[in-house]
Amino acid sequence: MHRTKTDLNPLDDYRFPADEWALIETYPCDDDLGKTETLFSTANGYIGMRGNPEEGRDSYMVGTFINGFHETWDIRHAENAYGLARTGQTMINAPSAMMIRLYVDDEPLLLSVADLQSYERRMDFREGVLRRELVWRTPGGKRVQVTSTRMVSFTERHLALMTFEVKLLDGDAPIVISSQIVNKEDFDDIAGRRATRSDEDPRKSPGLNHRVLQPEMSWHSPRRMILGYQVANSGMTLAVGADHRIETSNMYTELDDTTADQGRKIYRVAAKKGQPILVTKAVAYHSSRGVPVRELSDRVRRTLDRVRETGFDIYYEAQRQWLVDFWESSDVSAGTTPRIQQAIRWCTFQLAQATARADGSGIPAKGLTGDGYEGHYFWDSEVYMVPFLTLTNPERARSALRFRYTHLDDARERAGEMSTKGALFPWRTINGEEASAYYAAGTAQYHIDADIAYAIGHYLAMTGDAEFAFGEGAEILVETARMWVDLGFWRVSEVETFEIHGVTGPDEYTTVVNNNTYTNVMARWNLRLAVWMVRTMAERAPQAYQRLVHTVGLRDEEIAEWDRCANGIRIPFDDRLGIHPQDDAFVAKEVWDLENTPEDSYPLLLHYHPLVIYRFQVLKQADVVLALFLRSNEFSLEEKRADFEYYDPITTGDSSLSVVMQAIVAAEVGHQDMALDYFYEGLFVDIGDTHNNACDGVHIASSAGTWRALVCGFGGLRDDEEVLCFDPRLPRKWDHMNFALAYRGSRIRVNLTRRNIGFTLLDGEAVKLRVRGTEYVVAPDTPLNVRLSHQGVYLPPLTSTHPIIGGRRTDGTLITAEVPQASDVEFHTEEFPAVPQTVENE
Repeated sequence: MHRTKTDLNPLDDYRFPADEWALIETYPCDDDLGKTETLFSTANGYIGMRGNPEEGRDSYMVGTFINGFHETWDIRHAENAYGLARTGQTMINAPSAMMIRLYVDDEPLLLSVADLQSYERRMDFREGVLRRELVWRTPGGKRVQVTSTRMVSFTERHLALMTFEVKLLDGDAPIVISSQIVNKEDFDDIAGRRATRSDEDPRKSPGLNHRVLQPEMSWHSPRRMILGYQVANSGMTLAVGADHRIETSNMYTELDDTTADQGRKIYRVAAKKGQPILVTKAVAYHSSRGVPVRELSDRVRRTLDRVRETGFDIYYEAQRQWLVDFWESSDVSAGTTPRIQQAIRWCTFQLAQATARADGSGIPAKGLTGDGYEGHYFWDSEVYMVPFLTLTNPERARSALRFRYTHLDDARERAGEMSTKGALFPWRTINGEEASAYYAAGTAQYHIDADIAYAIGHYLAMTGDAEFAFGEGAEILVETARMWVDLGFWRVSEVETFEIHGVTGPDEYTTVVNNNTYTNVMARWNLRLAVWMVRTMAERAPQAYQRLVHTVGLRDEEIAEWDRCANGIRIPFDDRLGIHPQDDAFVAKEVWDLENTPEDSYPLLLHYHPLVIYRFQVLKQADVVLALFLRSNEFSLEEKRADFEYYDPITTGDSSLSVVMQAIVAAEVGHQDMALDYFYEGLFVDIGDTHNNACDGVHIASSAGTWRALVCGFGGLRDDEEVLCFDPRLPRKWDHMNFALAYRGSRIRVNLTRRNIGFTLLDGEAVKLRVRGTEYVVAPDTPLNVRLSHQGVYLPPLTSTHPIIGGRRTDGTLITAEVPQASDVEFHTEEFPAVPQTVENE
């Protein structure tokens, strides 16, 4: 439900000018430091650095994060019970190497009080380098030009590069440049001020109350410094090092020192007017679950030695080339405003920064741009991120799926603890153990198993990667299928049905229910996929099948039971309302009056006790509606429209994951203006800070969801079968949309206009696809154009009133489960004649 209209230009045009290929800031401001630190973060999936100024003091939160580098702690339950999560996990704010402090005439540069004559900060999405240029008038009246860069490498996993250039524009002056590595636990003294963190918002990291990083090493030479640590409880280890170099014709001296929590390289320069001072800083991070710090320091040395031998330019060029390839496979060009195109590319760029060098690690919910959700991995990865990677860079998708396989034994152990067979993956985790202390909205979300199975199935269908499918993928599918069969039970009444009780679906405002529709639909697919996989292996890959049988003890009768349970699983349906209830008891509850809920009472989870929320029909995020998209071919258009129109008015959108999926289904069922509104709402979650928590990091899954809303919502792609299917819904205000897709070793480009959808084979073999049910082939050197007679149904908008209490569309028609007839809908074909679909080979 829309509470307010999304601002299509949420950024100040002067401070943040619209640029389709860059995010630009023309002056700094203390009022939104947390947000801008997030927006200008640099990361590569292993290292993440928030967009803190080099000077360090003017920060909401100085943040450097290493994927998987975490502390553990005992979860203390007020009332303990068997099987509750015992070990908390929190991503550690690692020692920061971003700080480069400047003093002119012994006066420090501090952005919050500086007299800035000019200022620009820019992140160019094609370059991958954060640049800042400013002219500062010192208290003594001298103008100083300061130019800095920061790059976290996409091609060298452990490397970040920084430069800091100073030039006096007026007169001469003594200049001091102090480049540092600082342990976070010393930031109270160094960073100037810390933001107040809320203990009441479960989305925020609560922080740690003990000394986390135990110093193991501090070493320096004239050009290099290295610090090493071991984490107090988890035992993980980390080494960070930096090399420095200065280029200037000015006279200067150097000072080096390291302590347990700080390393410093200080240049004292007798600076002359117009003579630049350039300091370069190469930084390397290496971490491990337990490798000694001494060995990690050797790895740091090797990384820095390569930079010393080759210089910076080769890495800058590699970064640019990597991004050329990334944008060729991932860019969506839309015929809309520069601001919207900028936001689309900013979101897509965040996906690169979250995954480029994750290299088998998980993908945190905030990437590596903040400490929100404590750096945990959720279902977001498989439902939002992995499908994007599968269709743009399948190798990175495989890497992300392998992360789950590496923790399969942990999931088996957790299943045993929860009294089920097979494997049960944790709802939130870093190290593979369950870290969700609130089981009702955590462990009870058993659908995590089916979400992982969905991602595997989607990956296999789109790539045909039999090696992964018949190996690690099959093993996961077998163990998750076993879990579902053991979790559910057969109920005999009028008909015999397989039911799953005591679970929570994606909507966390309704918990621990029987037969959650999303869970059952996805579990059914998990079971059917497992059956198909093992039977296919037995027929086509007998050796791999025998290996699987030996590894997991697979029995023929198991496979038959999976098939039986899948065919007999209960999918709730209410004949009176003509909808799929979210669960067995959902539609019997009172409906929450969202229309009259005060705006300052959202999100509900921060203003109402869970028991209050659980009594009502009210959704945090799409639940049944998400199933309508993920398993699209299992629902009729009539069912999709009825379900969407029932649930939309009672969906708060309190989760950033919701609106992008609502946009996709709204477009399909005919609410196309609503789809565009929902898309904009998701697009500006971070740039517009619509959830007021961008300071905690980027909503990575929402960024991936915007890509899927574009490609699947407006491009009409459905990929839940083995053939790419298209039924476009280009917004009325857009004149085109272009994107590329990877499919089975080939790549195609899709060009959508209001009259045509065109396909070009970029590389690989011919691709078979469907457009509105008709099958075509895109062949080499033969572009394909399919004429479109319309852009889908346009239904009148919904009111905010729910159908159970008299919901109507704005034209007065009742919201029902019936499909509108041709006279009730608008096809918007006034732009061109409605003609039969024809194919033009050009």
